[in-house]
Amino acid sequence: MHIAYFTGLYPRATDTFIQREVIGLRKLGINVHTFSVRRPGDEHIVGAEQTSERSQTKYLLPINLRHFLTSHLTLLITSPNRYLRSIRLALSTSQPGLKGLLYQVFYFLEAGILAQEISETKISHIHNHIANSSCTVAMLAAELGGFSFSFTMHGPHIFFEPMRWRLDEKIKRAKFVACISHFCRSQGMMFAAPEHWPKMQIVRCGVELSLFESITHQGIGNCLLYVGRLASEKGLPILLKSLRQLLPQYPDLKLTVVGDGADRTYLEELTTKMQLDRHVNFVGYQSQTSVREYLKATDIFVLPSFAEGIPVVLMEAMATGVPVIATQIAGISELVQSGLNGYLVSPGDSDALAQTLSELIPDAEKRNCLGRNGRQKIETDFNITDALNELAKWLALPDRINPIPQESGEKHTKIPDKTDLEIDRTLV
Repeated sequence: MHIAYFTGLYPRATDTFIQREVIGLRKLGINVHTFSVRRPGDEHIVGAEQTSERSQTKYLLPINLRHFLTSHLTLLITSPNRYLRSIRLALSTSQPGLKGLLYQVFYFLEAGILAQEISETKISHIHNHIANSSCTVAMLAAELGGFSFSFTMHGPHIFFEPMRWRLDEKIKRAKFVACISHFCRSQGMMFAAPEHWPKMQIVRCGVELSLFESITHQGIGNCLLYVGRLASEKGLPILLKSLRQLLPQYPDLKLTVVGDGADRTYLEELTTKMQLDRHVNFVGYQSQTSVREYLKATDIFVLPSFAEGIPVVLMEAMATGVPVIATQIAGISELVQSGLNGYLVSPGDSDALAQTLSELIPDAEKRNCLGRNGRQKIETDFNITDALNELAKWLALPDRINPIPQESGEKHTKIPDKTDLEIDRTLV
């Protein structure tokens, strides 16, 4: 089976879960061809994985005028009716206003290049991650090229503007939608017609446990870690405020911040203003290998976000046996069971975060208990082997067959047998 994976910027330093998914599917014998709208800058190439993936990926931009004209003319001549249907689809799913229409024109032009590339490579299906603009391009390319498409829905941003990105139409036209959590699926269900709900299936992100060595905690837990983008929705000022509150009691506390983003300058200035320079270290983007080393050297992992999907970095921390503190938002409670394998606090509550940290910092046995339970949760529900097998099943389904709804209490997705498929066709 030959499939395409398509995102807006690939590979990014922050999207290692997509890279692992691509590599994992290839190990299962699926020929995965990666495409991206834009080529990432060198700041995203933090390890051998990104170097390899960038070298294998085809990029739509910058547009080669000759290639662009040839692609669209070939699609028009080969199937004029399909080309006109694609134009109608582009117009009907355009964002409001002149600016929205201009963006849609660019998406359509990119979709033509992508559709022709995929057709020439004999690919029968395209899968997208994130569901925003790049998913619009994937949907239009599938219509232009006459192949199927699917996407993985993460959140949170797509749920902020679902109608702008026509999430309803994307779910309607997709072969299936991989939802990373039940919360994510429920948000999609609000905008999709009920007859399309069965194609929205829970396909978890996962981690490869063998890569993560479980650690044992001793003594005072002075080493805190955050890994992620430096953006407003991540809530890092709350963590800095909590750290400031704890220093009189624990003067040796250290916070390592792994990642980069638009808010880095602001956060560094805030750190200085709060007189935390000796306690906070911003180290920028790091390779996957380096992140694992940081995890092994930490006592408590903290993610104070205001909006999330289910962060893979939380899974990585739990796989390492590091206790995690996250916020009670979105689908995180499907991963972190507060008091059992980590702690959840209210978003934006620096006092609650400081209180929870103060309970874990001096208690090595509690950290070990949470760490053991956390690793067990990953092994049971969030290991990459199960996640890849589940995704591969849906990728292998025939086109335009609505999946059978998952039975109550059934752990794995039911794959339709011949009778199911015949029944299901009558419902389409």
